[in-house]
Amino acid sequence: MNAPVKIETTLKDWVTDQEVRWCPGCGDYAILKAVQRTLPQLGADPANTCFISGIGCSSRFPYYMESYGFHTIHGRAPAIATGVKLANPDLDIWLVTGDGDGLSIGGNHLMHVLRRNVNMQIMLFNNEIYGLTKGQYSPTSREGTKSPSTPIGSYDHPAKPAAFALGAGARFVARGFDVSKKLPEVLVAAHAHQGAAFIEIFQNCIVYNKDVFEDFAAPKGAEDRQLWLEDGQPMLFAGAAKGLTLNRDTLALEVVDVVDGDHEAAGVLVHDVTSRTIAHMLVEMPFGPFPMALGVLYDDPMPTFETAVVEERARASEGKDDNLAKLLAKGQTWTVDANEGHPTD
Repeated sequence: MNAPVKIETTLKDWVTDQEVRWCPGCGDYAILKAVQRTLPQLGADPANTCFISGIGCSSRFPYYMESYGFHTIHGRAPAIATGVKLANPDLDIWLVTGDGDGLSIGGNHLMHVLRRNVNMQIMLFNNEIYGLTKGQYSPTSREGTKSPSTPIGSYDHPAKPAAFALGAGARFVARGFDVSKKLPEVLVAAHAHQGAAFIEIFQNCIVYNKDVFEDFAAPKGAEDRQLWLEDGQPMLFAGAAKGLTLNRDTLALEVVDVVDGDHEAAGVLVHDVTSRTIAHMLVEMPFGPFPMALGVLYDDPMPTFETAVVEERARASEGKDDNLAKLLAKGQTWTVDANEGHPTD
């Protein structure tokens, strides 16, 4: 786990005295509470925890967590978080970003923290719009999205955050949504992962993109369109009446009916979190014909970046004298005497 020593806290221990300033009804409130409820479960220590964010509605997050935090600059939170982790590898780092902050100006930085596998949890709030700057379309906005910057509809092909993370080499990729009761489970799994753990969280922007995820994230009636993945369990949804299978001829996923609960007879796939191939298929599934894949899509740890850096430092300093005065005096040196004339005089 990230925190070396577990301590007992409650939700109240993680709540600051700052007024929470998001629009009434914003999905960020639900995510904030989910995180504040999860940290006591982890035994996390506020004195060893650091939240780092960029710019955007989501990036106000550090103000509302009773821990250390940085509200940094647009898109650069991954670079700053990497520096913090290298300076103190024992810190438990949570990076908070949004679809605009993380995938537009910050796309390059996000890619590198993922490929380097720096040990931290990365929460990307995806509301498919720029909320803070008054509703322009974002990198994840759907084609046809009307906004102040696309008044007759966007014609951009939207980025898929989870697909981006997999393509950048992330070793942990998960999905959840703001009001889901299962979001804390996803956060716990991300925290248990040693390395860069990427969580895409669908978040409702009540003002500029209201109910864009209502078709699968509505409080009632949308459960049939959610596929919650669990390692070692069949990929079932719609009350276990349907499932996903792999067509061996086309090498593509298909939806099948499950009769009398016999998922094996229907050929339903059993989820393997270490399969990058299946994870790619899951994030590329078009919603509508397929359910929305949620939970841990991929989890296959590898050595972390900061561990390699620490080991390299140890090897480089092995047997070396840490006397700075001796180091400065080493090799060819000379003394300048202010009383002597200039060499050319």
